[in-house]
Amino acid sequence: MQLMLRLITCALLLLTLVLLPPRSALAASYLEKVDYTLTNQSDGDFHDQDLEGSSFAGAVARNANFSGAQLHGAIFTQGAFSGADFSGADLSDVLMDRADFVDTNLENANLSGVIASGSSFANAQISGADFSDALLDREDFNKLCRRAKGTNPASGISTKASLGCP
Repeated sequence: MQLMLRLITCALLLLTLVLLPPRSALAASYLEKVDYTLTNQSDGDFHDQDLEGSSFAGAVARNANFSGAQLHGAIFTQGAFSGADFSGADLSDVLMDRADFVDTNLENANLSGVIASGSSFANAQISGADFSDALLDREDFNKLCRRAKGTNPASGISTKASLGCP
């Protein structure tokens, strides 16, 4: 019986070592992401870059180009992004609470699952944007619904439907 338990324990340990990457590999993948927290990235060019999980918390990135960028799971909390171009970007599951997205281009962007409480999307271009499961303030929701049009080319969901507009 004890021999059987030892064999099972050894087998589980071996599986764990084979299937899970070492901690140093996990740490290295985290360290490869650039941290833009509290930096000035105005007029920066990030188009088509892989910025998944990056932090732009408190950053100023006015008129920056994020078109086509992969930003899944990034942090944009309390940032200033007015006039930025996010067209075709993957902003899914981004934390963007209390951020300024005034006059941004969000055309055909994926904003599914974003948390955007306290953010402003005044005059943002949202044609074809996908807001499925997004958490938005009631005021922004109402304004976005009035301007919603188009269908997201990747998800096939209309902007109005993704917002859940009446």
